[in-house]
Amino acid sequence: MCLNGWGGKLYSDLLPYVADAAPDVLCLQEVVHSPASDKDWLTYRDGDHVLAQRANFFRDVCNALPNHVATFCPAAQGVLWDDDVSVPSYWGLATFVHKSFPIIGQIQGFVHKEYSPDGYGDHPRSRSAHGVRVYDHQTGQPVSVTHMHGLRDLNGKMDTPDRAAQAHRLLCLSRQVSEAGDLSVLCGDFNVEPDSETLSILTNAGMVELVNDRGFETTRNSHYKKPGKFADYMLINRKNAVRDFQVIRDPEVSDHCPLVLEL
Repeated sequence: MCLNGWGGKLYSDLLPYVADAAPDVLCLQEVVHSPASDKDWLTYRDGDHVLAQRANFFRDVCNALPNHVATFCPAAQGVLWDDDVSVPSYWGLATFVHKSFPIIGQIQGFVHKEYSPDGYGDHPRSRSAHGVRVYDHQTGQPVSVTHMHGLRDLNGKMDTPDRAAQAHRLLCLSRQVSEAGDLSVLCGDFNVEPDSETLSILTNAGMVELVNDRGFETTRNSHYKKPGKFADYMLINRKNAVRDFQVIRDPEVSDHCPLVLEL
């Protein structure tokens, strides 16, 4: 399962959903981790942009998935607010792997900029990625899964040199965590359109993009009010290994739809 968690805004729907689904691997983007605070909610402020943030969303999902190994990958440490008190808070992505699947390799890195220790930074901000290589004893083969949260450009989702470089870095990280013959998956909130250069780079490298391939018309839901109904993608290097692939419309647990791949 791949999902942008929207900072835990719909946590009361999201947590029971992921607990019930209990995916073997959950790739979760837009994760807030504020170990310095025990508050449930803090506030993000960026000029006129003010958002409630689930302060310990990473902890919440860990509690919902007690049988998973959890890895948090920060892109930046910035500040959230408890009224007028500033609270240091990490922002990034996380990967959850069920304990029945041994993790035999992993990689963490950046697809845009580097770790930002003194604030979230200027747009487009730092973006991290994480890959795991797990062994599936049922099929007797390793599977590598690598995900990222693609950069957000304030001008839109158009192709840019930074986005092209980001796609190549994601491929590089995936190749570093994989071995020859592995079944490999790439996924995430890429923040691009279906006809983007990003997806061309990845498909030219031998990956099949499943949202486009299966004819899904959007990866967003009723909570997303802006134009442009795509952001999230799932790619695989062997299409014949796909048993099922779905873009989940119900329940709505974020302003993004969960992408669920069954091998």
